Amino acid sequence: MYRRPLPSTNLRFLSAVMFDGRESTPATGTTKILFANYPASLLSDLAHQSVSATTGHAQGDGTRPTPAEQQEIVAFESALFTAQAFGTKTGFLDTRVANGGPGTLVSQPFFISVNSSVHFLLPQLEQPGGLVAPGDGEFSSAIFNLFEGWAALPPRDPRAAVARGQAIFNSKPINISGVAGINDDASAGGLVAGGIPVLQGTCGTCHDTPNVGNHSFPTPLNIGTGDPSNANPSVNLGGLDVSYLPKITVCRTGTQDCKTTTDLGQALIDGQFDHVGKIKGPILRGLSARAPFFHNGSAQTLLDAVRFYEIRFGLVFTPQEESDLVAFLSVL
Repeated sequence: MYRRPLPSTNLRFLSAVMFDGRESTPATGTTKILFANYPASLLSDLAHQSVSATTGHAQGDGTRPTPAEQQEIVAFESALFTAQAFGTKTGFLDTRVANGGPGTLVSQPFFISVNSSVHFLLPQLEQPGGLVAPGDGEFSSAIFNLFEGWAALPPRDPRAAVARGQAIFNSKPINISGVAGINDDASAGGLVAGGIPVLQGTCGTCHDTPNVGNHSFPTPLNIGTGDPSNANPSVNLGGLDVSYLPKITVCRTGTQDCKTTTDLGQALIDGQFDHVGKIKGPILRGLSARAPFFHNGSAQTLLDAVRFYEIRFGLVFTPQEESDLVAFLSVL
């Protein structure tokens, strides 16, 4: 599968290691990261990943890192935090009552399923510092609050555009449909029994980790970034050009139920047909330094990424709203 490399920073916020979660699943002898076993599960998964990376894509001589070396690698990478620190139009992102930049990430509260939008029925458990575990019913779509202090600036100020973009990210209604992992039945790998044909949400429904923007719990989804259209197999339903990627057709064993995709996603690891194309949502901090975007690099610019969501979910943005949202995403 052709995939963009993920950053080796901000790892404390991961709910699955690697795009398809291959380093966080019993299918590979690793551990699914859950509220009850975090952070031990994350640390053990990262240690396993350090071995896979050294002996695999790093093309080493086959020598495995010792357990002590694995722990040193994990300790090093777990202490790395990254975010955009300076904007060409905004200046430093941690000034004038703004909290951008990587510094605040070090103390950002986090636990698995923090601010979860789908775990309201799980037992409520207290956490140190007053945080509450899954089931608290406290989901808020106001995922980011880094730039609220800029909202009062004059409208033409580039920093005001960032604040407006943050508000759009937090509040723009999205009718989420056709997303495997949300709208399909739990028996088919979805989250809810019977599925939810149309879920009214926001960007934060999936990007729910506060001030980080990834899945706060293991939730592989397929929003279609790697799926070509049946009408025009060179592009997908969100308007992305995926013609440079190989197309793969797989079928459910013993049936004519088939799917064509450019990335098998989680199914590459566990062989389950219902997991075809499902991958995790990556951390959004430091986003603008990682073009091209999406797991396969199919969006060349942040505006391309924004327009994918417009087409895919029928959103209607004015040119000003598009510009504001790009301004916000570019300073994460």
